[in-house]
Amino acid sequence: MDRLTNTVRPYAWGSRTALPTLLGTPPTGEPQAELWMGAHPGAPSTLDRGDGPRPLDTVIAADPEGELGTATVQRFGPALPFLLKLLAAGEPLSLQVHPDLDRARAGFADEEARGVPIDAPHRNYKDANHKPELICALDEFTGLCGFRAPAETARLLAALEVPVLEPLIDVLRSKPEPEALREALTAVLVAPAETIGGTVLATTEALERAATDPGGLGLPEALSSSLGSYAAVGRSFPGDPGVIAALLLNFVRLQPGEALYLGAGVPHAYLSGLGVEILANSDNVVRCGLTPKHVDVPELLRIVDFRSADPGVLHPVPVPGSDGEELYPTPIDEFRLSRYALGGTAPTSRRMPGGAPQILLCTEGAAVLTDESSDQVTLRRGESAFVSAQAVDLLVTAADDAPCTVFRATVSL
Repeated sequence: MDRLTNTVRPYAWGSRTALPTLLGTPPTGEPQAELWMGAHPGAPSTLDRGDGPRPLDTVIAADPEGELGTATVQRFGPALPFLLKLLAAGEPLSLQVHPDLDRARAGFADEEARGVPIDAPHRNYKDANHKPELICALDEFTGLCGFRAPAETARLLAALEVPVLEPLIDVLRSKPEPEALREALTAVLVAPAETIGGTVLATTEALERAATDPGGLGLPEALSSSLGSYAAVGRSFPGDPGVIAALLLNFVRLQPGEALYLGAGVPHAYLSGLGVEILANSDNVVRCGLTPKHVDVPELLRIVDFRSADPGVLHPVPVPGSDGEELYPTPIDEFRLSRYALGGTAPTSRRMPGGAPQILLCTEGAAVLTDESSDQVTLRRGESAFVSAQAVDLLVTAADDAPCTVFRATVSL
């Protein structure tokens, strides 16, 4: 059981205040986008067991079975299979998709065989792993997730009354769903540079007008309430075809404690807010837009899932037989995210199971961790600890009986 020292990633889309507020540190004036907790080689956490700070990936590599447990190593290999983050979006992230495991392996092998440098800006696959992910809101969190039904998108675009969008509306109304979505997204992404800028500008201006009177278009609440957010995307990325592509996607507004699971091939973008994110230990991203970075349209079209779907907002569910654990269910094994509420009107202490690698993150109040040897670590807001598979039993207690929330990230075996 070791306290972690974690790295903040200063991506340009990051909030300047959300992470400092949570961590109780002064703002730097620069964006602070993500706090990484885990063993990803790009920014591994460090811990100190009395011999100085060491990266968590190095610690695990020295004794995989001791740190991760035999079952985890047999199932996932000798590396921590998940990465936990605090994510603070002050501006929209790039519109993107992630490959499934087969495509990640094939794409990585192909780029390796062709000698594409791992840090090349046009490289798609940094590793051979897939990247399913889950985001849980800590405050109001907005994003785009998965395709909306083509008929509903056609209704939205028609209400904007932008003549240049008429061909797109016709496609969405006349073709079968997978064909309509594929053709619409392709048309947007391959549109000539000399015309797409005007299309984006006209559409953004129409969205801004509509957002001043969202009820005036006669759209359902789910569409009318999203107009201001789509307009903000257009203002942030003038001339970017991703602005039009974003209109094909569901807008989602999460309240604190609600979550989204994003599987392979699902186009998505986070727009604003602070959340806890957990993902498979991968950095494979194929972008659709809302970014100056490389957009590989053929590869994108190869992996996108061209089906409409409800975003499927998740709520935590009690784990039967547990001591107050609430789980965010997902269909994959590389990670498992749950939370514990302590203190206040809830019990002051909870017992957590051991036997698997886990990272514990405190997001409210302060938590005291006690293992079977009576060793203790106190976590305050934004602080985290790595618990190796050797821990059999763990007691988590709210400091001073004040309300406390602890997220538990581990594997599902």
